[in-house]
This record gives sequence, C-alpha cells and structure tokens, in this order.
Amino acid sequence: MYGPVDLLVNNAGVMLLGNVLHQDPQEWQTMLDTNVMGVLNGMQLVLPDMVARKSGTVINISSLAGKKTFVNHAAYVASKFGVHGLSETIREEVSGNNVRVTIVAPGAAETDLLTHVTDDGALKDYEAWKQTMGGLSLDPKHVAEAVGFIYHMPQDVNVREIDIAATRQDS
Repeated sequence: MYGPVDLLVNNAGVMLLGNVLHQDPQEWQTMLDTNVMGVLNGMQLVLPDMVARKSGTVINISSLAGKKTFVNHAAYVASKFGVHGLSETIREEVSGNNVRVTIVAPGAAETDLLTHVTDDGALKDYEAWKQTMGGLSLDPKHVAEAVGFIYHMPQDVNVREIDIAATRQDS
C-alpha cells in the first residue's frame, strides 16, 4: 500500500453499439454494470477516506454520449447519462468536505472500445461517421492531458467538467 488515495480516475468502460430493436439485452446489462456500477463501486471505495481527510479528487471518464444521443448507442448513452448524473450528485454531496468530483467527456477517440461490438451494421455506420472527420478521431493522450490539468489545479478549485473531441467531430 502506498498510502491514502489522492486521485481516482474511473476510466473503465465498454461501448457495445447496437440498435435497441435487436440488440442482446445482456449487452445493455454489461454496459450498465461496467459504466455505471463500476464508477459507483470505485467511488465508494475511496470517498470515505477522502471526505475524512477533506482532500481528494475523483475524475470520472464519461463521454459526449452522456450529454447527446447517437444512433445505435441507446444503452451506451443511457449508461453515460448515468455517469454524468451520479458524478454531479456525488460532487454536491462531498464538495463541502473539499473533495473534488469531475467529469471528462471525450468524443470519439482512437481506443479499443469498438473491438467488442457485435452488431456489424452499427459498426459499419460508426466507421462511416468517423470518415466524415477525415478517418481519425481524438488521440487519447489529449484526454490524459485534460485529466492532468484537472488534477494539478489547487484542491480548492474543481473543474467540474471538460468536454473534449477532435476539432472535426461536429456532433
């Protein structure tokens, strides 16, 4: 053990695209369990000590899909709207104890999120949409830089949310 947790970055997540008319409900459950329950479980592990110490930072990685809808993303959008809602609620609950809770909401990024998509049509539609951005989306290193920026602010400053996307992403 290295001492008390000063920073938690909740970055685990899955994005299983599919149209709600034919998507396997188990994929919905997987996204809700990972994207919402995983965030809650991580926060519950570290927040009591942060509140007691009156110091600490939780950064929840959400998505622009937590603020906006996208075709073939219904359950994913629901899970990320959930991350936004729980983050803001918990921020209100712990802010009086000088604990920061922040959301980083990336747009489409060059990650492995698409490797588990089982709906070929949804994946094809996503790739076609990505081509409207020149075929490249956000480099994840810029998300990490945003996390670093938030963390390095003084403890009495809470950057509540950063939305970050490739310049060419218009939605």
